Amino acid sequence: VIVHDVNELTEKLFPIVEAMQKHFSAGSGTYYSDSIFFLSVAMHRIMPKEITQIIQVDLDLKYKTNIRDLFDEFDNFPEGAVIGIAREMQPVYRHTFWQYRRENPQTKVGEPPPDGLPGFNSGVLLLNLEAMRQSKLYNQLLEPAMVQKLTEKYHFKGHLGDQDFFTMVGMEHPELFHVLDCTWNRQLCTWWRDHGYSDVFDQYFQCEGEVKIYHGNCNTPIPED
Repeated sequence: VIVHDVNELTEKLFPIVEAMQKHFSAGSGTYYSDSIFFLSVAMHRIMPKEITQIIQVDLDLKYKTNIRDLFDEFDNFPEGAVIGIAREMQPVYRHTFWQYRRENPQTKVGEPPPDGLPGFNSGVLLLNLEAMRQSKLYNQLLEPAMVQKLTEKYHFKGHLGDQDFFTMVGMEHPELFHVLDCTWNRQLCTWWRDHGYSDVFDQYFQCEGEVKIYHGNCNTPIPED
């Protein structure tokens, strides 16, 4: 077990992610401490080179299977993919991309699966650090000018940190992501069902198959065995 000092990590992260924080943070400015919410975005820049793969998970998870099985998903990455991530299971990005969707009525952005692009949820992340280091495209997308360009194109203003960045990039470059089955990140939060999206909510929320990981996001209770 290796323990990493959160202050040291933040110090390394801040210059890399400072520019994107204003677009994807809840605060009104760029808070130094917010950088840790973008750890996954630049993990390949701050972890030792000998670490080639990392699984990063939220704390509000319940495992129904051996986490080792999740590592096998790295073998399923298509060429060019650098991150494994499951889709967001609420219409949060249908809401966030409202202006872009209004200007582009035929878009798949924010639409539900299987054909739409509902965005991603970063509760369970497979980071192929070696692929991230070698991907010219991915590293270009970390540049402040590229972040600015995409946020302007999509009229994007979020507050969910790395999840917002991956979602926005995924709209433009889906080839960078290996989409995990919903059973690897079975989100339970239903907040958006009661906040204006009850008519379409179930299209996002449904998940067939035996759940491998429950995600009690927005403080939702996780079912007992």
